[in-house]
Amino acid sequence: MKRDSRLSGVLHILLHLAEQREPATSEALARAMGTHPVVIRRVMAGLRNQGYVCSAKGHGGGWRLACDLAAVTLRDIHVALGSPALLGIGHRTESPGCLVEQAVNAALDRAFEDAQALLLARLGDVTLAALSADCHARLVARGGACSLEASHAA
Repeated sequence: MKRDSRLSGVLHILLHLAEQREPATSEALARAMGTHPVVIRRVMAGLRNQGYVCSAKGHGGGWRLACDLAAVTLRDIHVALGSPALLGIGHRTESPGCLVEQAVNAALDRAFEDAQALLLARLGDVTLAALSADCHARLVARGGACSLEASHAA
């Protein structure tokens, strides 16, 4: 089963943007993320519509962070991405005729709902500022800098 890694990727991009003095182009972000610039533009356009990033066209243009890192949680970004499924497991059959499978599905539904509520609450507890602080602590420990190019050099 393929995992949805958009949240992880977008958080990665947002933290890099927080460190950039100049706008980052879709091309530079795509190189860093190992994807196509069109994918970056599509995802970033949704974040721009939510006010998390802004963009400028032309020479010297690109993407910039447009939000306060302390005011945005991982849950906010999850919602901005359309609230993709958090759990990759599900029922064998959604509408079973078998009473045993109905009982199994009912028990799993309760467990899935509880797990999702817990995960969403935890995502709501973590801000982009907390992630940035963790990144900075790791950089200090390593003695490096947090530039987009240096962090993702081939």
